[in-house]
Amino acid sequence: MPQPACHEPQHLCMPEDARKRAARRLNIARGHLESIVRMLDDPDAYCVDVLRQIKAVQGALSGAGEVVLRGHLQAHVATAAQRGDSEEIIEELMEALKYT
Repeated sequence: MPQPACHEPQHLCMPEDARKRAARRLNIARGHLESIVRMLDDPDAYCVDVLRQIKAVQGALSGAGEVVLRGHLQAHVATAAQRGDSEEIIEELMEALKYT
């Protein structure tokens, strides 16, 4: 089923700036993750070096999550009362925060 277009009033879309910033952070995470895979192919890989790279991936993912959350709060939560969907937005956010 196709997603509604962002310009439809009932559909909320991620702000463009947040999308771009999150994508940039996820690309960084991808690079670190690829580096870890390459390191693990090397029989001489040092455990602490691998752990550092894993931590870098976790940091990049966390940063991407923060960017998306901030965009959601600014674009959708802060304006929920004006749209009249405060309860739905709160429930949706509480559900989403279970995964953080």
